[in-house]
Amino acid sequence: MTHAPLTLSPAAARRVAAIADKQGQPAILRLSVEGGGCSGFQYKFGLAEGPDAEDSVTETDGVRLVVDPMSLDLIAGCVVDYVESLGGAAFRVENPQAAASCGCGSSFAV
Repeated sequence: MTHAPLTLSPAAARRVAAIADKQGQPAILRLSVEGGGCSGFQYKFGLAEGPDAEDSVTETDGVRLVVDPMSLDLIAGCVVDYVESLGGAAFRVENPQAAASCGCGSSFAV
């Protein structure tokens, strides 16, 4: 099955690089989807040591975004961005497959 490409925005890549540098880890962001949250699924972010053999990998400015195959089915074509506002700063996933999402944007339904 062919999936739409994932995109890591330059702002998100800069933030991942800064966090990884501060923690002495590679600049690799793992995005996965778990059951739960107020809309059915929720996004989970974390730094990774490297991609697994089956992961989808995309790269922006030397920073890699890795996603496992099961999560990819739910987030193919998404854009991962990093947004700073008066309300705080956070990674945001713009998911074209989401039919609904919660107010904070951390969970979604398909």
